[in-house]
Amino acid sequence: MVMSLRVSELQVLLGYAGRNKHGRKHELLTKALHLLKAGCSPAVQMKIKELYRRRFPIKMVSPAELLGLPHLPAALHPVHPDVKLQRLPFYDVLDELIKPTSLASDNSQRFQETCFAFALTPQQVQQISSSMDISGTKCDFTVQVQLRFCLSETSCPQEDHFPHNLCAKVNGKACNLPGFLPPTKNGVDQKRPSRPINITSLVRLSTTVPNTVVVSWTSEIGRSYSMAVYLVKQQSSSVLLQRLRSKGIRNPDHSRALIKEKLTADPDSEIATTSLRVSLLCPLGKMRLMIPCRALTCSHLQCFDATLYIQMNEKKPTWVCPVCDKKAPYEHLIIDGLFMEILNSCMDCDEIQFKEDGTWAPMRSKKEVQECRPAAQEQMNHSSSSNSKKVEVIDLTLDSSSEDEEEDEPPAKMSCPSLSPTSPQVTKGLELCFSIIFCYSPTVAS
Repeated sequence: MVMSLRVSELQVLLGYAGRNKHGRKHELLTKALHLLKAGCSPAVQMKIKELYRRRFPIKMVSPAELLGLPHLPAALHPVHPDVKLQRLPFYDVLDELIKPTSLASDNSQRFQETCFAFALTPQQVQQISSSMDISGTKCDFTVQVQLRFCLSETSCPQEDHFPHNLCAKVNGKACNLPGFLPPTKNGVDQKRPSRPINITSLVRLSTTVPNTVVVSWTSEIGRSYSMAVYLVKQQSSSVLLQRLRSKGIRNPDHSRALIKEKLTADPDSEIATTSLRVSLLCPLGKMRLMIPCRALTCSHLQCFDATLYIQMNEKKPTWVCPVCDKKAPYEHLIIDGLFMEILNSCMDCDEIQFKEDGTWAPMRSKKEVQECRPAAQEQMNHSSSSNSKKVEVIDLTLDSSSEDEEEDEPPAKMSCPSLSPTSPQVTKGLELCFSIIFCYSPTVAS
């Protein structure tokens, strides 16, 4: 009832109880809720019911109201709709501080605002305080208070979804919301990623003073939203990997049956598939698989490495299969027993081939096949290649015994004959040189 009162009514209530009635709505609401928690007198309780009935004069007093239970007019959304939020793999829910509640306001304006409050128990305060980690540059908590928003849909668990123009304040301080994703199309409103909001640093770790959450947003026709506050414990990728291992390894017969199903001849098909080639490298890191896994919803045989997949989603949670680009949530992951057997028995190849009967054989490239040849064969090839090269070499120092052999010798390889200083060729050459020098310089010639 107190949560539905307006500012003027909260001021009347606090003044009637002898409390300070100055401040903003969320401050007045905090004081009123603290008044209730401290144990108010019957007269104050009657005043609350009086203000509440004056707040909704159209409604008749119901049996629930006579018993002191909260009541809302029929025009508003249900306070606690049957909405469930998707489980977040990296966070274990310890407590529900505010269960999923409709975002509903008491005005018909496009810009809406409403206020919520929650208090912590001594055990919850202890859980948060003892989880403080100050080893880094900022103070972090492994036990956190999370604020989450989603569509008010009851058909299935909902992922985090933020209302338009959302603004959330905890104890009067604005929350840091996830940044907008890049727009997919021109003219389409920007969307925030589906993530919870960590409000631990804004929460009062007190058992006597409640915490207030003021939410403002822009209403949309045909869409309604809900919000919730949880106490959670953050988990690491190593813990999630250990939990995946503890689920066990899937029986290899499941994958063998899938292979046979894929390779079964289709009578309507003109081309029959007789084998399947699958890589033993992870499509994410291009490294050899260590823990081969895939989602139960995937129809392909190709696996990805569980360790790398979980680590990548710890940094940026998308949970999308790197092979088929379909949703591959953590709870649907399985470790493939057949691929575990293959990886343990086949250490020297990165690709295998499955056959119709479910058996497999390693696939090796031509380079690998050549490297696997016997050493004797390699030496034989080396010696034959070297002999063939020696046949092509011509030694010009050998004497020629026939005209045919002289003709076979290339002109560029012929050597220049030696001349003696008294030979006619040398004498004639010197006379020519002196005649040229004398023509250009008689003095030098003399």
